[in-house]
Amino acid sequence: MNFAERKTYITQKFMEKFGNAPEVWSRAPGRVDLMGSHTDYNLGYVMTMTIDRDTWIAARPRTDRKVAIDSLNVEGGGEFDLDRIEFDAAVPWLNYVRGMAKFLQEEHLLTGMDALVHSTVPFSSGVSSSAALEMAVGVMFQLIGGFQIDPVQLALIGQRAENKFVDVNSGILDQYSSAMGRAGCTVLLDCKQLTSHSVRIAEELQVVICDTRAKRTLAGTEYGERRAQCEEGVRLLQHWYPDIQALRDVTLAQFNAHEKDLPLVVAKRCRFIIEENQRVLDLAEALTTNDAASLQRLFAASYAGARDLYEIGSPAMETMMHAMLSGPGVVAARQAGAGFGGCLVALVHRDQVDQFAEHVLRTYAVEMKIEPQIYPVQASAGAGPL
Repeated sequence: MNFAERKTYITQKFMEKFGNAPEVWSRAPGRVDLMGSHTDYNLGYVMTMTIDRDTWIAARPRTDRKVAIDSLNVEGGGEFDLDRIEFDAAVPWLNYVRGMAKFLQEEHLLTGMDALVHSTVPFSSGVSSSAALEMAVGVMFQLIGGFQIDPVQLALIGQRAENKFVDVNSGILDQYSSAMGRAGCTVLLDCKQLTSHSVRIAEELQVVICDTRAKRTLAGTEYGERRAQCEEGVRLLQHWYPDIQALRDVTLAQFNAHEKDLPLVVAKRCRFIIEENQRVLDLAEALTTNDAASLQRLFAASYAGARDLYEIGSPAMETMMHAMLSGPGVVAARQAGAGFGGCLVALVHRDQVDQFAEHVLRTYAVEMKIEPQIYPVQASAGAGPL
C-alpha cells in the first residue's frame, strides 16, 4: 500500500470499529542497529538507523477517561481506564500502551481516546516494533491532550514503561532511535550522555534487512542473564577501577589487565561489549567513505563476537549469514537487535540489491524450509504527527 491507500484503509476500519472518522494521526518508525549489540544498557555507543517501516495510530478524543484501542495487525484489542491502569496478561501488546499511559500521566493530564493501530514494522524480529508502538502512543497522547514533551524525555518514558510495566529490562536504544531518528542518515548514539549526531552513509551503499522469521522474545531469561553478567563484570572490575560505572567506562587495556580475575563467562560478555563499543566509533568514518575493507572487518568481528563471546546466535542466524555473505553485491553483514533469531543486516552495493535479495531468499529458504523477508530500508524521520 502507498501512503494514500494505507490511510484510506485505516480510516475505513476505524469507522467500522468506532462509528466515526479519526481526527488525529501519529507515527513512529522501527529501527536497525548497524553496530552496537547490547551496548545500550552498558551505557555505550550504538550506530542506529530508523527504517521506513513504521507504526501509525489513528484516533479521536473521548469525553471520558477511557482508552479504547485495537490493532489491524494482531488480535485482541481492549479498553482501560486512565484512572486505574493495570497489567493485562490476556492481551500482551496492550501493556506497551498501558505502560506509556501510566508513566506519562505522572507529569501530564491525559485525555481518553478511541484509537486504531496499524504497523508495517515486523514483530518479534529485532527491529523495535514495541518501541515504535510506544513512541506512536506517546505522540498521540500529546496530540490528544494538547501538551508537548521533549523527544528524549519521551524515549525515557518509553524505556521506563518497558522496564517497569512490561518487565523487559532493556536499554534506551529502541525508544531513542524511534523518537530521535533522522531521515537520510544513521545516528551515532551515546547512551551515557543521551546525545547523538548524524552519520551519512555513502551513496553507493544500501542497507538491507534480512529477517530469518525465527521469532524471538526479550521477555526470556537470556536477555536478563546477559545484562546481569555485564553488571557483575562492572562490580568486580570496580575493585581495581572504583570510578567506573558501566562497561562503557572500561578501556580494553584495563580489561586485559584483569580478564583472568573474572569468571570465564563474565569475561567473555565484558570483552564483547568493550570491543563492540570501539567498533561503533570506528564504523562512523567507514560508513561515510565506503571503506569496504573496514566495513567488512568491523561487521565480521561484531558477528563473531556476538556468536562466540556474547552467545546470542542461533542456527537460523548462522544460515542467514552464509546466505548473505555469498550474495552478489554484499559488502558486509552482521546481526541486528538482541539476537537469538530475528533479523540480520547487510550493506549492499546499491545497483545489486535485487540480485542480492533473490539470492538470499532462495538460499536461506532451501536450507531452512522457511521463506525469509528481505527488504531494503531507508532512514526515516523520528516519531511525530503523521
